[in-house]
Amino acid sequence: MEEQKKYAGQLVFGLDIGTRSIVGTVGYKMNERFEVVAQYVREHDTRAMMDGQIHDINKVGQSIIEVKEALEKQVGRKLESVCIAAAGRVLRTLEVHEECEFEEEIEVTPEHIYSLDSLCVEKAHGKISDLKVDGMKFYCVGYTVIKYYLNDYPISNLESHKAKKIGADMLVTFLPDDVVDGLYKAVAVAGLEVAALTLEPIAAMNVAIPQMYRMLNIALVDVGAGTSDICITKEGSIVAYGMIPFAGDELTEAVATQYLLDFASADKLKIAASSTQEMVSYTDIMGITHQITAKKVTKMLTSVIDDIAGKVADKIVELNGGKPVSAVFVVGGGGKITGFTERLADKLGIMRERVALRGEEVMDDITFWQKDIKKDPLLVTPIGICLNFYDQKNNFIFVNFNHQRIKLYDNSHLTIVDAAMQAGFPNEALFPRRGKEITYTIDGKQRIVRGSLGEPAVITLDGELASINTPIEANMQICIQESVRGAAAEQMIEQLPEYNGTISFLVNGVKVECPKFVQVNGALVSGYYSIQDGDKIQMLKYYTVSQILEFMDVLLDYNTDIYVNNQLAFRDTIVYENFSIDWEMEKKQAYADTQAVLEMTKQPVKTQEQIQQLMADAVEKPASEGETDNLDKDILPEEMQVHEIRVSVNEKLFTLGGKKKYTFIDAFDAYGFDMAGGMGKELVQTINGVPAQFISRIRDNDTIEIYWK
Repeated sequence: MEEQKKYAGQLVFGLDIGTRSIVGTVGYKMNERFEVVAQYVREHDTRAMMDGQIHDINKVGQSIIEVKEALEKQVGRKLESVCIAAAGRVLRTLEVHEECEFEEEIEVTPEHIYSLDSLCVEKAHGKISDLKVDGMKFYCVGYTVIKYYLNDYPISNLESHKAKKIGADMLVTFLPDDVVDGLYKAVAVAGLEVAALTLEPIAAMNVAIPQMYRMLNIALVDVGAGTSDICITKEGSIVAYGMIPFAGDELTEAVATQYLLDFASADKLKIAASSTQEMVSYTDIMGITHQITAKKVTKMLTSVIDDIAGKVADKIVELNGGKPVSAVFVVGGGGKITGFTERLADKLGIMRERVALRGEEVMDDITFWQKDIKKDPLLVTPIGICLNFYDQKNNFIFVNFNHQRIKLYDNSHLTIVDAAMQAGFPNEALFPRRGKEITYTIDGKQRIVRGSLGEPAVITLDGELASINTPIEANMQICIQESVRGAAAEQMIEQLPEYNGTISFLVNGVKVECPKFVQVNGALVSGYYSIQDGDKIQMLKYYTVSQILEFMDVLLDYNTDIYVNNQLAFRDTIVYENFSIDWEMEKKQAYADTQAVLEMTKQPVKTQEQIQQLMADAVEKPASEGETDNLDKDILPEEMQVHEIRVSVNEKLFTLGGKKKYTFIDAFDAYGFDMAGGMGKELVQTINGVPAQFISRIRDNDTIEIYWK
């Protein structure tokens, strides 16, 4: 009981498990002050830790046992739980780009921006998943937008702008699951449970950068032994993390090379040169003792300091979206080297007084019970790990997502969409989805008809309706029913704007208007045809003679000669708009008959149903088929037997034989026209100067032309 009365608050045990050593800190918070009642440092005997990641769990666990037992003696009680931190150097950062395109110009709202950000994070999740080994997972611990795009042009803020397309470049940071697993197992070897887990840069920030400063754009740089860890704050949150593999060890190696020292001795000389001493002494590997000025050592390190400062500055600018931050706080032993903060400020292009070491001046609210401890940047991270316990943020939490328990890294602003992405719930299933679209061409030009918009996902949090950006906390119950896809796109031929209209001809001197015909994939269709994906639609700009006669409900004897533009024509001859069509009858009678027929056809054609029926009839019995069926009726008696004919093809004479009747294709094959060698866009085919088709009849002495236009 006496031991219990010794401390006014609950003791918190924090471990800073570093590459070179393990620092244990025990203390408690009283009002706004933190009382450090015990501290112990244990250096690793082997390379059990490398680059912030545990390589030998058991050896690291044994070192933790020694630290724990030493602290238990100091505080006089057993320690059962511990707060730990993952090194910033083990974080993995990806840069991604994503876009959202809209059917028509819209005003960008915060919801559009949130959706775009979610797409970027989801894309990064997909990329990082490719790095999985033996089922390893990654946790998103932060992200920052480098740049937004409005209709492909860079812009700082999308909200309220009009846009057809928006995009974003984003940096997304992940923590590998194996790093977390290694830390948990190492403390378990020591018989400890994890009370809280955070990131080392965040722990350092808890001490070095108070919450009230985090509205500013500030960088924290933790210069350790092997790496320099960086994190960025903006608008009250930590938005980006990064690391460069250059830090204090590069300086130590330069000292060792210059002064012929082993690594440990060189490290001591480096530290001494950065202190207030004017003169420093050392003994090289030859046993010779030297005494030199501290300034000489720091001058020798100038080029190395300059190089590290330049790399740190470049990383800060990259993480901050291509521009320098407003200020930089430096912690860690490596940052204490003389001249580092000044060179970093110069490289960033900011005032030197805006880059500073954070040590004693940020520990006014921290009391050390051990009198021999000096407040300096080395202690910032271990104390920050303890302080993180009181916030209970930047820790791992569990939530229930669609009846499945999942683990999330709580970066202090978790929302439902973060849980959805960690659980692998597809982003598209959160938002309303359009039905399948139709892509087709009409007269060679591509068109798209989009499906209708469906219903959004139904989201509940602890049984209450919620949205994707509703904040979440530990042990909450999240249920999401996937969004509903809208109806597939539909469009009928009759709905095409090109379909409305007619084509006119001059028949026996009378203007006759006919509905347009439509071909889909080479076949005639009616206005009731439902357009399918990939269809090639052509609005026909012609009729055949047979189709015109059928439309007018005119029956002519097959011995009647028909003329198109005063040239003898056949039933399959193509007739374009404003062409004239005449047949041999007495002029007055023909004119009167045509007028009468036209009067009879006006009424039926006026209704859409009648036009559709006419089109349907054309589909059921295409003109070319009708003409083929009636060709024999148009053959002269002397042509009923197999016979030969002579035709002129492109001014060359050819004799065709072995058939009762001949079509254009027979002359085409005889001539051997090279279709692959065409130099134009349109193939011209004529018989006696009249446009023809491949199935058009040819007779003795016909003149045929085939060429590319």
